[in-house]
Amino acid sequence: MRNRVLLSCVTIIIAIFLSSCDSTRTISYKTKVYTPIYQSIDEFRNGVKTAAPRELSNPGKIYIFGKYLFICEKGEGVHIIDDANPSAPTTVSFIEIPGNGDIAVRDGILYADSYIDLVAIDINDALNPHLVKRVKDIFPNPLDLEGAYVDPEKGILIRWDVKDTTITYEVDGWGDYVTSPTDGRWQSGELYDGGSKDIGYNGGSSGKGGSMARFTTYNKYLYVVDRSNLQSIDISIPENPRPWNKVNIGWNIETIFPFGDKLFIGSQTGMFIYDASTPWNPTYLAQFSHARGCDPVVAEGKYAYVTLRTGTRCFGDLNQLDILDITELTNPKLIKSYPMQEPGGVGIDGTTLFLCDGKAGLKVFDVKDPLKIELLNWLSDLQTYDIIPLGKIAILIGSDGLFQYDYSDPKNLILLSKINVKK
Repeated sequence: MRNRVLLSCVTIIIAIFLSSCDSTRTISYKTKVYTPIYQSIDEFRNGVKTAAPRELSNPGKIYIFGKYLFICEKGEGVHIIDDANPSAPTTVSFIEIPGNGDIAVRDGILYADSYIDLVAIDINDALNPHLVKRVKDIFPNPLDLEGAYVDPEKGILIRWDVKDTTITYEVDGWGDYVTSPTDGRWQSGELYDGGSKDIGYNGGSSGKGGSMARFTTYNKYLYVVDRSNLQSIDISIPENPRPWNKVNIGWNIETIFPFGDKLFIGSQTGMFIYDASTPWNPTYLAQFSHARGCDPVVAEGKYAYVTLRTGTRCFGDLNQLDILDITELTNPKLIKSYPMQEPGGVGIDGTTLFLCDGKAGLKVFDVKDPLKIELLNWLSDLQTYDIIPLGKIAILIGSDGLFQYDYSDPKNLILLSKINVKK
């Protein structure tokens, strides 16, 4: 009798289970859909033009060459500013460069990325810059998103349109899809995302860039980093850049900083040091690994200064300044870490360190004792991105505009000028 009862109970349970497995459930969630927008290749490659000066709108990288200051307008081009008098900078012209993010200058030639191409622009006459060469298809498009299908037959990807949407799909009792939320979407180029992607958008006379740069020069070579590679480009004839070498470094590469004949390269997972004493063939020297985070780096004397921050592209939970001993370049060692708010660009002049701490502003430190750095000044009412110190003048860029400060006395920064961002 007991066995019959048990058998009946088991039969009922199995029936209920099978019944539930045959049923379906509807699941909905809110997300974003990214749709690729294209431009024809011909239109894109005919897009480099000199235009009248314009206001700053969405400033990015900065660069100084001689008396001229260059500010990248993210994705659009470069402002040329006569900065002979830092107290009264004058905008000279604007170079339209589709898909631009980075620049470097040598001997009167400006090198810039334009989506997938490198362009060389003669700026000897700052009022009338003109294109002298285009090197095609040497960079990955910075707008490409992993997993998203982009159709090259439609032209060059120039942006993503983003729309909030609700995804609805059905699963059976086993949890398997009955209808897929991505049916047909990848093939059309649309990308589903939970909102975590950042699709926004570094011998001779050379200039100086900030710590966020992906372009730099040394000797007769231009060095460019993309997400995974270091490229060496021969610029011994400045108006005729010639790609020479490409070295795979890893993944999530972000910045490059020249230090003598060494290249310090920042990534989201660490700092790399490459030897450029043979300039056409930089070779790996060492790596310092750290927790995941965005990572610009500068170096001076026997120390390197690395900032880590969280952000939409920079997974991790660290916001700090790391100071490394690079006495042995093949074996960089962490000396000490200092907590920060959201550190980004960093600049060094002797023992004076300038740190762009995002919404927390600009912080100036005396770092002569790496184990006990001293805060000299703090401008907390700015949102900062990157900085270039130039002996007595510091050039600072942020979301509020371009600022120039006299730092003869780092404890008493004197504002010389400001160029506002158009609101």
